[in-house]
Amino acid sequence: MSPEVKAMLEEFRSAPMLDYTRPEVESAMRGALERVRAAFGTTYPLVIGGKRITTKDTFPSTNPASPSEVVGTFSKATVEQANQAIEAAERAFPSWSRVSAEQRAEVIFRAAEIARRRRHELNATMVLEVGKSWPEADGDTAEAIDFLEFYAREMLRWGSPASHPLTPNPGERNELVYIPLGVGVVIPPWNFPCAIAMGMTAATVVTGNAAVLKPSSEAPLTAWKVFEILEEAGVPAGVLNFLSGPGGTIGDALVEHPKTRFVAFTGSMEVGIGINERAARVPKGQIWLKRAILEMGGKDFTIVDEDADLASAVEGVYQGAFGFQGQKCSACSRAIVHEKIYDEFVERLKARTEKTVVGAPEKREVFLGPVVSARAEKTILEYIEVGTKEGRLITGGKKAPGPGYFIEPTVIADVKPTARIAQEEIFGPVLAVTKAKSFEDAVEIANGTIYGLTGAYYSRDKAKLAEAKRKLFVGNLYLNRKCTGALVGIHPFGGFNMSGTDSKAGGRDYLGLFMQGKSIAEKI
Repeated sequence: MSPEVKAMLEEFRSAPMLDYTRPEVESAMRGALERVRAAFGTTYPLVIGGKRITTKDTFPSTNPASPSEVVGTFSKATVEQANQAIEAAERAFPSWSRVSAEQRAEVIFRAAEIARRRRHELNATMVLEVGKSWPEADGDTAEAIDFLEFYAREMLRWGSPASHPLTPNPGERNELVYIPLGVGVVIPPWNFPCAIAMGMTAATVVTGNAAVLKPSSEAPLTAWKVFEILEEAGVPAGVLNFLSGPGGTIGDALVEHPKTRFVAFTGSMEVGIGINERAARVPKGQIWLKRAILEMGGKDFTIVDEDADLASAVEGVYQGAFGFQGQKCSACSRAIVHEKIYDEFVERLKARTEKTVVGAPEKREVFLGPVVSARAEKTILEYIEVGTKEGRLITGGKKAPGPGYFIEPTVIADVKPTARIAQEEIFGPVLAVTKAKSFEDAVEIANGTIYGLTGAYYSRDKAKLAEAKRKLFVGNLYLNRKCTGALVGIHPFGGFNMSGTDSKAGGRDYLGLFMQGKSIAEKI
């Protein structure tokens, strides 16, 4: 191991959040916002095999707080170019796959350093491209840095034969090694455009695979900066290709290509199911079964039991429901509250929600910015209309003032467990509150959806806390804290049922999804 890598290998720790109350930190962020704004309207290319290609057919990425502002203009790839990107990755794969695990890890460690240097810029980009508040944007970038640091260390562990001990057999020398799969297609979402794009891409290349990064059309600029960071860090031309464009055309072509070995996707259930179906087909010329690594959303809950710390529970539900406008797969969209404290909980939550500062997130004090697009706004408002017929509107329920896609944080109480707003993922600042008769009733309601991603349970009763651990069926369960905010290496993230393949991003088994085991026995 090189001295440089040894120097980097302190025990993994999560990147601390920036403190924007410090004048110098706030000033640095304001400067970054100005610099990102100054680049508005720039046209960005595709990158195939290291070659930058600008197409005649383009599409804009706009500021959801002010939709007339074009954050960037992006080249729209064709199916032919999607095929070329896969072929470029296939050509680059053999040499990259033979680079040592240590050398690949060094590249990813360098990427972490570059991301730290460009942290304010990444944060400012997300504020302007997807409407994140300053803390939400910084949490996104911090998670991206954590993924880089964690996966680089993990690759060193996976690359060591000592990490895969075997039962001794007299007369033989045996080892188990893990080798890369081939060409991977990485399809990240717009809601964590830095962290998830960086995490899935870094996992792909650090394990020795080649990749085509196909960003969400709602957040291509952030993904472009992820590409730039990895390129600057030393990922070779062709090992990582950047392909912007509509998922319904180039996305399908990338998934279906016979040289695609695996797909890493985070997004909606509907799109994830479609990817799974397409990946399962075996076209002519394909000599493997493709892997699909999928995270597909949720209908996440917080249970507040009769003996809970009510102040803590209200704040946890509020933060979980309305952080980043509820546009998180882990967001609390259902509060399930014991009947004995139900009325008080609803009143306290109403008071807390009505203090929310809504507006353009370029202002540091704004908590709730715009939803990501006109389409998202329309869908959310339609769900609110449905919800007001299924329950009792407590607060919110309409568009908020401003030129962008602003929606008031909305609480709807007295919602039945089978109601649409209690079953379907809304992906917006809408919370359904349901009354539970008992602990058992609350558990049944919580488990009563097709999803199983995150959940939270508030109680002071140790016996009930133990029962909650056993009975609540989610991939990430939180006790006496909010259901959002998973940390890399601390809360491996991924869910059950229609929430995906429980791939556990940020966990110690995650890189194994991007490799295959090879057992070698030598007679001695």
